[in-house]
Order: sequence, then C-alpha cells, then structure tokens
Amino acid sequence: MHVALPPRRSRRIIGLLIGALAGALALTGTLALTSSPSSASLQTAAAEPTAINGYRNVGYFVQWGVYGRAFKLKQLETSGVADDLTHLNYAFGNIHHQTLTCFEANKAQGEGPNGSDGAGDAYADYGMSYAADASVSGTADTWDQPLAGSFNQLKQLKAKHPGLKVLLSIGGWTWSKNFSLAAATPESRRTFVSSCIDLYIKGNLPVIDGRGGPGAAAGVFDGFDIDWEWPGSPNGNTGNHVDPANDRANFKALLAEFRSQLDALGSTTGKDYQLSAFLPANPQDITAGGWNDPAIFNSLDFGNIQGYDLWGAWDPTLTGHQGNLYADPADPRPDGKRFSVDESVRKYLDAGVSPSQLGLGMAAYGRGWQGATSADPWGPATAAAPGTYEAGNEDYDKLKTRGTDHYDAATGAAWRYDGNQWWSYDNTRTISQKASYAISKRLGGGMWWELSGDRQGELIGTFADAMRNGTGGPVEPDPTTSPTPTPTPTPTDPPAGAAAWSATTVYVAGDRVTYGGHLWEAKWWTQGNTPGTEEWGPWKDLGTA
Repeated sequence: MHVALPPRRSRRIIGLLIGALAGALALTGTLALTSSPSSASLQTAAAEPTAINGYRNVGYFVQWGVYGRAFKLKQLETSGVADDLTHLNYAFGNIHHQTLTCFEANKAQGEGPNGSDGAGDAYADYGMSYAADASVSGTADTWDQPLAGSFNQLKQLKAKHPGLKVLLSIGGWTWSKNFSLAAATPESRRTFVSSCIDLYIKGNLPVIDGRGGPGAAAGVFDGFDIDWEWPGSPNGNTGNHVDPANDRANFKALLAEFRSQLDALGSTTGKDYQLSAFLPANPQDITAGGWNDPAIFNSLDFGNIQGYDLWGAWDPTLTGHQGNLYADPADPRPDGKRFSVDESVRKYLDAGVSPSQLGLGMAAYGRGWQGATSADPWGPATAAAPGTYEAGNEDYDKLKTRGTDHYDAATGAAWRYDGNQWWSYDNTRTISQKASYAISKRLGGGMWWELSGDRQGELIGTFADAMRNGTGGPVEPDPTTSPTPTPTPTPTDPPAGAAAWSATTVYVAGDRVTYGGHLWEAKWWTQGNTPGTEEWGPWKDLGTA
C-alpha cells in the first residue's frame, strides 16, 4: 500500500479492435481470499522503453521526501540509482473534492474538516528553490524562473537520462478519497482526465508564489500512474468514497478515458504517453475493482503488483512476513489470511493478463515488532517496533545492520532479530530470488516503494543487475530511445524578424529564433533552454536558417 504522508500506439489499437471483434472482448488492509474464474484473453504487450535487457525497473519518488527525509532527486544521480531505473513515478497528485479535477495547491494535509480535501504541496512540486549543490544540473535556481522544485529537478534528471520515463502518480492511500466521484459519469471522467493532462502533460500550472504559468511544466511528465486504493472495496482509507455497485465498471471506463485522451494528444505531439497502475495484492480488492480483467490492459501499458504489506504490526502480537515470495507452511493464521507474492501474481496470470504487462512490487522498507521472544517467524510480540517516521515501519538502510540476519529460501523471505525487535524486510538474497522468479514467469520487470529507503541502490541495483544478466525480457525497447540516423534538414528561409536565440528572453509557442545555423520554433513557454540540447525539449528544429 502506498501512503501519502508517506510498436506502441498502433499495437494497442489493434488489441482494442481484436477485443471488440472477439465479442466485446494496481497501507494496510485486511486481506481475504475470494475465488475468481480463469479466463482466456487476447493480450497485446505494449512496447516500453527500457535500458535493462527487456525489463522495466520502476521507482516511486515521494513528494514529501524532500523535507524530513532530505531525499532529493540529485541523490538518484550521485548514487547511480538513476542508471538502474526505466521509470520514475512521482507520488502523488490529488483530486479536488469540489471540482473533481487534478489541481495544485499549498494546503497541508488534514486542514479543515475533510482531511485530504484540497490538500496539496505545490511548493515541493515546483516552488522550492534549489542551490547549485542540491541541483541535478549543478545550476542554482533563479528567483524568477517559472519552474523550480522537484518538477524542475525531474526535467534535469531526464536531460541526463533521455530514456527515463517520468509518470505522475495520482492517488495513493491518502489521496484516493475522490476517485470514485471523479470516475462516476462519462462527463466527470472526461473533465477529470482533461484536467490532469492540461496540468501535468501540457504543464499549465497555476501561478503560486510567483512560480508556474502556461506551459511551465511541459515536457516533465510522460504519462500517468493510477493509484486508486481501492475501487469498489471497503479496504481503503477511512472516508474514501466507494460505490460497490459501479466502481468496477467506472474504473475500467476511467482507464479507457485516460488512454483515449493521451492517444489523442500524442497524435498531435508525436509522443506516446504511458499509463500504468498500482495493482492490489489483496484478492478481495482485486475482485472488487476488476483489476485482473485483461480488458483493462488494453488501456494500461503495464501495472505493478503490490508485493509487500502482506503482514504488519497492525496486529501487534504476532510477527510474520510482509513480502514472502511463497506461502509459509508455518503461518498459523486461518485459511483466507495466509498470503504470498506468488499467490497475488497468479491471481492476475490465471485471469489471462499478459505477464509482460505485470511488474513485481518490492519494498525498500521493513515492518517490525518489539517484545518478540523468538527469532522464528510467527512468534509472539507485544507492540509495533519504533520507527524513524512511523511505528512498525523502517527503511532498509536502517534495518540492514540491525540484529542478526535470517533468510529462508523456501518462502523467499528475510528478517532480522536482535533479541527484542523482529523485522520483516527484503535483502539482496530475497531480491535476487524475486528477480529469478520474475524472469521465470516472463514478467515485465519490477517496482519499488520507495526510493529513499535504499539510497545507495543496494536492492534496486541487485534487481537491475539480475535483469541485465538474465534471459532477455518480454518488454521491447522503445525505438524512439535508440540511436537513429540524423535526417538531413530541409532548408527553411527564416521569416523576417527571426532574431538570434537569447538565454534571457521568454519565448512562447510559435516564436522563432536562429541558433547554430538553424531556425528553431518554440513548442511551448521556455526560457534559458538552449535549442537542440534536449531530446524532448521546447524547441523544434525547422532546418538550416
């Protein structure tokens, strides 16, 4: 569970047509098994960009990490973790309780009587100024630039890693409250999706404290990650709007609306915008939301299955595994309460979802108890163990040397015990085992919640290296990220008044300049972006000037 404190388009369209001709052919909760019939399905695995031997490696970067955690995007660059990622999901975007749209605001969580309603952190997103030593590019922000904060750092990270795709993740545990309302009608779905595209893809940010403006964040995001926890299910956060009768169908329709509008935009920009989802592990939630309906993967490029939070100190008296790969025969809990990653993965595969569209979710943190009297799993305890940010929860970086390490290959589980505290977590051995599992199942890769828990990339790099050294994965490379011959420019006579480019001048869409012997046209608002230096930058090369 995600806590908020804590040939591509043509192939997709072919899949939709085939489906129609065949007969109208994603932090805590109580888990309960339900049955779901297997069904055959025609799947078209969308090609995704990857630098890791045909696999995705997706990492979540949390909005609030720049504060108490002091974790900023430059650390992905200096640690080398950015080289091990194919996708970065920025968490999270919220849904406004009145307009049912994506929005930006500076309003603290919990203000007013309705909790998450209206909460947002535009300051972290695009308001915070970065000094040169904290910036990915090594350049300090200026007081008058329209885009600062993490959004600008994401832009700089992408400039250094052109193959990295950045998705805006909407929802999470705390900000899924209004998903059901936003998805309820065709009109509300169209309005909601359009607002998200306008805000995050087109980059039309509201001006807040001098930052933002039309097109200010254009080019930062390559699509969306949908983290609705959970459609049709009572297992989400207290206060969530839930429609058990209609959420499942509305969720499917919402994904189709995202796909339709993203593809429509792509037809005008030449980009293929991506859509992913955070997939539940809980069989009850899977069934309630229709998450393993293969038809929703005609809209999704891929989804990542939650492979953690299978147990935790919400029961303070019993230790146990939070991310075990296989079922543990020693698990004393009753039928319907014993869980494993493998069980969750099979829930999707048995329903006919293509394995190439599934990622295995892994945690860069552990869950723990204190007052534990046994080093073995499923022993007695008295309370949640103390954690840096939350009781019962601690980062991998802080756990990896605590007490004595234990590993059980039969269950694919690891834990640490110091005579009092008992912590379930992943280490390099369990990650290697999970990587082998993903390769054997022909899954599309893996996902990490969240990056600040493994700052030097010990776990993330272990998984990435296993992908590099294993059998080639099922995810095709994105041809747009492969070296291609540079086309011969078509000479274009510059219009009268096309001046030389200036780093201090503000340009808007349609403005033309000369630079390096070529004529360039601005695709959106820009200042200080040198023409021709960014693959997906704001300047279109019109040929020799």
